[in-house]
Amino acid sequence: KDTLVIFTSDHGLAVGSHGLMGKQSMYEHTIRVPFVMAGPGIPKGKRNEALCYLRDLFPTTCDLVGLPVPKSVEGRSLKLVIQGEEEDVYSEIYGYFRDKQRMVRDKRWKLIHYPEIDRWQLFDLSKDPLEKKDLVGEDRHAGVVRRLQSQLAQKMKNWKVPLN
Repeated sequence: KDTLVIFTSDHGLAVGSHGLMGKQSMYEHTIRVPFVMAGPGIPKGKRNEALCYLRDLFPTTCDLVGLPVPKSVEGRSLKLVIQGEEEDVYSEIYGYFRDKQRMVRDKRWKLIHYPEIDRWQLFDLSKDPLEKKDLVGEDRHAGVVRRLQSQLAQKMKNWKVPLN
């Protein structure tokens, strides 16, 4: 009754998915990691699809056990999301791998950019969770691509990470 149990892991290995091996991709099989919690203040049997980063684990843990979150911590507490008081702490999440890949993902869409070859991929995760159908060239999704490209460019600029 006074123990918080947390299970998570590092990013996954592709193990042949999308023809890849290793951790260097922005596909869900690599960037999506398990994050399971149990204990006081954690609703039992509830699943949540809120977007988050692993760096949110520390402030969340502090918040759940009543410790102050140091001002230097960049992550955000998920406590209110876990307890059902808020739906999200992020409307989208971002990722990058060296100068090879860039990614922005919201609950429905994911846009991946490969700067060295200036290749873009767009996936509708609500209809294609395994990311098999690239929609980037379809005219009907041009507005989504432009919106996500703009968000990605702004975030990379803020992080001082070159977009390409």
